[in-house]
Amino acid sequence: MRKHRAGSVWMILPLYLFTLIFVALPLLYVAALSFSTADGGYGVNWKFTLDNYKQILEPVYLQTFTGSFRLALTSTLIICLVGYPFGYFMAKLSEGKKKLAMLFLMLPFWVNSLIRLYGWIIILQKKGLLNYLLMKLGIIQEPLKTLYSYPAIVIGMIYVLLPFMALSVYSSAEKLDWSLVEAARDLGASRWKAFWSITFKLTLPGLLSGVILTFIPSMGLFFIADILGGNKIVLVGSLIQEQMTRGNNWPFAAALAVVLMILTTLMIVLYRKLTNVKELEGIG
Repeated sequence: MRKHRAGSVWMILPLYLFTLIFVALPLLYVAALSFSTADGGYGVNWKFTLDNYKQILEPVYLQTFTGSFRLALTSTLIICLVGYPFGYFMAKLSEGKKKLAMLFLMLPFWVNSLIRLYGWIIILQKKGLLNYLLMKLGIIQEPLKTLYSYPAIVIGMIYVLLPFMALSVYSSAEKLDWSLVEAARDLGASRWKAFWSITFKLTLPGLLSGVILTFIPSMGLFFIADILGGNKIVLVGSLIQEQMTRGNNWPFAAALAVVLMILTTLMIVLYRKLTNVKELEGIG
């Protein structure tokens, strides 16, 4: 018994060491750095201060957070409306069609994100494919100025993050006991009522996990805003990068990162509570 426990400890020890060295210590360093001050160039003065967090409360930086939150919320809502039906109906396909749909869903991950986004530049530019098709169909008379705008950034966010939502919903819907839906239909429930009362509730954890996987990254994917938005919209990630590369203010960048991590943690805690409530309701 003791030998078995000793063997288990030695097997788990590398995981703990990896987590400590590459996760815990860097996070602690960033947190400590956020309470220091910049000392010219890339130097840091390790004198405790709250000025970095006070600076975040300035209107220009609060506007960056609110703008990032608004963009993340808009992107996540559209991704939910598109990704949930995609994942749900994919789970109802036959095995062969499931594999085909999964292949098409995973194909974008085989290509670098930057290359894919530059492909959207070709589509959305003034003389791009989108304007060409719309003008040929007679829907518009003049080319739309879609590129380097807010809608272009939303399109980029949706394109990059949609697979995460679809896969989350799919994994939840695939485990669904469809006999419960059939039983509800046999008891007189309409197709719509059976969906809301059974299917949607049982697949809600997948939807919520998809929201976490899309909402949190969309606040920091600054390269999408830079490429498709033309630096017109500054996200929190863009602000952190600017403070580290141009401003040489690493303590303030660390404070921004800590606030972003706190928001991320709050989202995860809310997700855990909502899923626990749903599990208790299911047991009840």
